[in-house]
Amino acid sequence: MDERIIKYYAGELTREERKALLQEAFSHPELKKEMMDYQHLQSLVHLHPSQKDEQYGKKSLDRFMQAQRMEKRKKQIFIVLQYAACFLIGILSTWWINNSLSSTDETPITTQELSVPAGQRAHITLPDGSQVWVNAGSTIRYPSVFKGERRITLHGEAFFEVNKGETPFIVSTGKLDIKALGTQFNVFNYPSESISVALLEGAVRVYQPGNESQGATLQPNQILTETGDRFQISSITQDPIIWKEGLYAFQQQPLKNILKKLELYYDVEIRVTDTSILEYEYTGKFRQRDGVMEVLRIIQKIHPFHIQRKENSNEIILYR
Repeated sequence: MDERIIKYYAGELTREERKALLQEAFSHPELKKEMMDYQHLQSLVHLHPSQKDEQYGKKSLDRFMQAQRMEKRKKQIFIVLQYAACFLIGILSTWWINNSLSSTDETPITTQELSVPAGQRAHITLPDGSQVWVNAGSTIRYPSVFKGERRITLHGEAFFEVNKGETPFIVSTGKLDIKALGTQFNVFNYPSESISVALLEGAVRVYQPGNESQGATLQPNQILTETGDRFQISSITQDPIIWKEGLYAFQQQPLKNILKKLELYYDVEIRVTDTSILEYEYTGKFRQRDGVMEVLRIIQKIHPFHIQRKENSNEIILYR
């Protein structure tokens, strides 16, 4: 038996835990039956005083010795009442659980928000059980309970493992909506940066808000990238979710592109006084926890340049 059921009737669950258990029981008949059976048991325990109670046992024995026939008849009546009590308790339990579940629907829906600081990442579970990994400097908003469509808002970068369901799962970025029923995909949507959607498993529909019919459907291992005022679909050539493991990787990327990512991930401003170094290309893999200065020092060893960080601000200067 699920331990939460015992804690529920013992009053040891929080309000949110009770609500989650009731919602789960509503969609899982086996869990609902276990709750009803346990309540039946608890009710019958209260109907039957303990047979180890000496005072009760003595009185019962005296009555038995004084009137065997009456006791036998009482036992027969008791059996009938026991079955009647079980039947009645079953009806009441069903009504109570259904009524409790119905009352949860009236709970006000609130907006939840998660903002991940620079240099960090986070993992959360949405109300429908879908999993989301959120990258540094990103914000995700979602309702406390999904009703109708499952819609969330993302600013930044996140990877989604969507639970299958009858209602669509939609990620709103402002520029695009990404619609899925059950799939795995990554969305890159930082302010002032070109948006991209990379699909690893399943299928997603990508479209401008309110114009789904004019959208495009991605297949596994495809990525949609914003280029100017157009969107291009191509094959994935680099692992789009390596950041989920706390790693940042660059494959033959010019320094100017790398610096943009570092500014986003670590919330710093990187100023370059000699623009010629921006065109140097680099390939490498870095750990997120090493920090922006360590990443720059490693890059510096390939094509030398100087690094200066201002102590009283988040500005970093690169120069020859």
